[in-house]
Amino acid sequence: MSALYADPLRARDPGRGAAHAPTYWQATAGPEPRDDGPLAGDRDCDVAIVGGGYTGLSTAMHLRRMTEASVLVLEANRAGWGCSGRNGSFARPAIGRVPYADWHTRWGAPAARWMFAEALSALETARDVIATCGIECDAMADGWLKIAHRRDRLDALRREQAILKERFDWAADFIDAESLAAAHVRGGEAHGALRWPVSFAMHPLKLAFGLAVAARGAGAIVHSASPVLAIEREGRSFLLRTPGGSVRARKVVIATNGYTLEALFPALRNRLLPVLSNIVVTQPLDAEEIEEGNFLTTDCMTDTRTMLYYYRRLPDGRILLGGKGPLAEKPAAMAEHRRHLLAVVARKFPFVRVPRADYFWGGWVALTWDAIPHVATAEDAPEIHYALGYVGSGVAFSIHAGRRLAERIAGTGGALPPQVETVLPRFPLAAFRRIGQGAAMRLHALRDAL
Repeated sequence: MSALYADPLRARDPGRGAAHAPTYWQATAGPEPRDDGPLAGDRDCDVAIVGGGYTGLSTAMHLRRMTEASVLVLEANRAGWGCSGRNGSFARPAIGRVPYADWHTRWGAPAARWMFAEALSALETARDVIATCGIECDAMADGWLKIAHRRDRLDALRREQAILKERFDWAADFIDAESLAAAHVRGGEAHGALRWPVSFAMHPLKLAFGLAVAARGAGAIVHSASPVLAIEREGRSFLLRTPGGSVRARKVVIATNGYTLEALFPALRNRLLPVLSNIVVTQPLDAEEIEEGNFLTTDCMTDTRTMLYYYRRLPDGRILLGGKGPLAEKPAAMAEHRRHLLAVVARKFPFVRVPRADYFWGGWVALTWDAIPHVATAEDAPEIHYALGYVGSGVAFSIHAGRRLAERIAGTGGALPPQVETVLPRFPLAAFRRIGQGAAMRLHALRDAL
């Protein structure tokens, strides 16, 4: 089990130069690319970016391609150290976690269509970055199976299929249980599925490494082991203090997502809820198990629970499965969640004789009050921009958000949907976020059970 970062709601130290968590991704990513090492001394730049994950590195790369601005990335630990290198590896056309069926009701028809188009654009941005940068990240063929884990969820999938067609002119295929078993996998908790023709999986840490190489190749400076300990205004500029020196910048980008420290960024206080998400990776399946389960698909897979599980077959025949973690990183709770995820593997893939956890890890996912990410400018400082709150669906959109931030700073590109472009809303009764999270998890678990 990997050690996790302290709860961002309480932590005051973002760490310094910590090694990547011992995940399956870390074990199979190959050597880390070179960066510019820890910041030593004082520097000036046009744009300083706090955070060396997908968002920060994408922002740096795109901004350097668009402008001659000097760009400097400050990463507390290593490129891709947070959820950019720990996630479940699914790039989907998603903007947060609001169900597609609710988009028209919440935002109105024109805004809903705009949001849907932006979600598809985000997926294309991720594809384009991988292709144009030549990033070897084991990208799989397209496909996403949203699988009914109970029969009574089939009607909901058919309604979603109709809504996608009627409201967004988007075709997703309904697959019955027999076809699912014949063409994809013969598993448990699989009573049919809605299959999207787009979405793909990849090696997320290789993707992060590739973005780091691309950002530096475009002319950005990427400092690892350089945590930002304070941001202070100095006239028309900002001073970012690190243990090894300071950076004076005209503009600042905050790209720390689930690892955002409330104590460090007062403008973002009470606007995010970091929650744990855990992943287990099994031993490689043998040929008999794969044949018994007819495990043919390489599609991304999720189920229809409110607290959903996500899973897929890895290129070396292992099964990856993840879901929401416990409230806190306590050893007993983490060990219990590891056992729980293995039990879910056994239910969904009964042909695996004795599933074991060759790898188990977790990371912090950033939830927002309105369940969507925000690419915005700080209310009290127009020189500070951020993209945060991907709600566990940010592989594609975080890379896209980096491009959109670069366009904003460069003064190019079109507008974002207004729901995304507004500032992050504050959580009501923010001091009790953890208590509210626990209550919501129990309620969602009860709904899923019923």
